[in-house]
Amino acid sequence: MLKVDPHPDYPSEDGRYLRGNDFSPVAVAIILNCDGDKIPPELENLIRAGIETGAALSGTVQTENIGFEKIVCNIVANPNIRYLIVGGPESMGHSTGEALKALIQHGVDDKKRIIETGAPHPFLFNLSMEMIERFRKQLSVIDLQFEGDPDLIRKAVWSCYQESPVEFRGYSLYDPGAYPEPPLSGKLTWRITQPWAEVLDDKEREAKRKAQELMEKLKARSKKDREKKS
Repeated sequence: MLKVDPHPDYPSEDGRYLRGNDFSPVAVAIILNCDGDKIPPELENLIRAGIETGAALSGTVQTENIGFEKIVCNIVANPNIRYLIVGGPESMGHSTGEALKALIQHGVDDKKRIIETGAPHPFLFNLSMEMIERFRKQLSVIDLQFEGDPDLIRKAVWSCYQESPVEFRGYSLYDPGAYPEPPLSGKLTWRITQPWAEVLDDKEREAKRKAQELMEKLKARSKKDREKKS
């Protein structure tokens, strides 16, 4: 089966994850419902189960915007990853698990809002449409959310490695090899850190850009005037 080298940037975005086998067909995303510095042992066990069994990446995700964008960037940079195991509880303030599954199943609308999710701020402004669609085409989801058994994560990862299809929880899993397109550079195109405050219209976005440029010019002019007086 075909395996390829990931993009030189891979994994380009930092986060709370462990890096394992770059040629693995599977990554693990455990939903986090607490502060990042207070991850409980039961979630740590799920993360370790993924990486110890051979996942390419295994870590947590909490937000339905910036968190997803980092996952997308890292996965499209590695065409070998063909499955995403979603595990852990739900993040009640973000509906992260529900939104992540909706992203892969339904995609986003023309405003980059994830379709058919109840999450409060499911906007992926920092990603190009090419990256979003590539992410959806490259991956299949294995839904183990609300399951707290590390052995299930191990069994799922193991199943994704098989050369011939095996049955796991209603899924037919095997390693199909790398996605047949080159890796994409996994860099965020923008740096919007408050997507809930971002305008949703191209016309408004252009007006905002011009206003920001004007503010920068005014700041520069003010600085130059102060320097002349000093």
